[in-house]
Amino acid sequence: MFGLSESTARATAPVWAKVKDHVTPIEWPAQAELIVEINRLKKERDAVILAHNYMTPEIFHGVGDYVGDSLGLAKEAARSEAKVIVQAGVHFMAETSKILSPSKMVLIPDLRAGCSLASSITGADVRLIKARYPGLPVVTYVNTTADVKAETDICCTSANAVQIVEWAAREWGVDRVILIPDEFLARNVAAQTHVGIIAWKGCCEVHERFTASDIADMRVAYPGAEILAHPECPEEVLSAADFAGSTAAMTDYVMSKKPKQVVLITECSMASNIKGDVPEVDFIGPCNMCPHMKRITLENIRDALLHMQFEVTVPDDIAERARLAVQRMVDLPPPAVPSRYDLVKARHHVAVELI
Repeated sequence: MFGLSESTARATAPVWAKVKDHVTPIEWPAQAELIVEINRLKKERDAVILAHNYMTPEIFHGVGDYVGDSLGLAKEAARSEAKVIVQAGVHFMAETSKILSPSKMVLIPDLRAGCSLASSITGADVRLIKARYPGLPVVTYVNTTADVKAETDICCTSANAVQIVEWAAREWGVDRVILIPDEFLARNVAAQTHVGIIAWKGCCEVHERFTASDIADMRVAYPGAEILAHPECPEEVLSAADFAGSTAAMTDYVMSKKPKQVVLITECSMASNIKGDVPEVDFIGPCNMCPHMKRITLENIRDALLHMQFEVTVPDDIAERARLAVQRMVDLPPPAVPSRYDLVKARHHVAVELI
C-alpha cells in the first residue's frame, strides 16, 4: 500500500483507517515510517507519549500512548511505570507532567511550543493579586506555568472549574474566589454559580477569535448541524451554541449522541481526532489552529526520543508548591459528568470583577 513495506503497512493499517480522511496517500508513506520508528524507539527508551487532543491525527492515533486533555495526560503519566515521558503538547503540560512525576525524565519535542494563555500571567502577578485580595482563595486553570501554579491554592480544568470554585468558597468560608487567568472561562463559570468571581484578562488565542456571527453563519450554511463550544470562548459564543463544555464533555457528547453533523468550536485537530473513532459523524469547520501545538510533529517526536532532547525541569521549591495545588484538585472526587456551561439556562448573569 502506497509503496510501504509489507511490515510497515501491516503495523500502521489501523492508524491509516483513522487518519485517511486527513492525510493524503502522498504524505502517508513518510508518516507511516516515522510512526513505526517512534513506536520502536519508545520500547527502547522505556518511554510513553502523551498526546493532547489538539495534536494532529497521525500523532494522536499513531504514536500517542495516552490521549486527552492536559490534566488527564499528566495523571496518566504519574500512573505509568515508564521512565521517560514525551509530551506531545505545549510547555506548561510538560511542566505539569514533571510536577506529578518528579522522578521521570520529561521531554518536549520543541521548546518553542508555548501557550498564549499561560504566558499572559506570571507568579509575580499572582503574588500582587493575593496582596490586593487577602484571604481569598486562588483557583488557577491548569493552562499555566509551574511558577503560577506555585502561587495557587488549587488548580482546575474547564471540566471541573465550577465544582472547584464552589469547593474553594466553602473551604475558605468566603463568597468570592479568584479564578485566573482565562477571562472567558471565568465569565462562563460565573454564570453557573452564585460564588463571586475575580478574573484576570488572559485568553487563548485560538478560542478568543470565535464570534457569535461565526455561529450564525454556520446555522445558515448547515441548518441541521449541532454546534458545540469550548468555555474558553466568549460568552456570546456559548450562548449561541447548542452545547458548551470542556474537551472531555464535547467528546462525550459526540461519542454518545453521534449527531449527523457537528461543529466543534475549538482547536480544529480535535474534530479530526474524534472523527477517527466515529466515522459516521460529519464534522464541519470552522478551523482555528493553535500554532504552538502544531510545532509538535512526528519528526521532532522521533528526534526527541533518538537524542533524548529537550528535557523539561522544574526547580524543586516551585515544584513542591505547585504539586500541592494540582494534587488538591486531583484528590477531589471528579464531577459525575464534565461541566456543561449552559448560558441559556444559567442561574444568573453577573459581571465578574476583572483585575
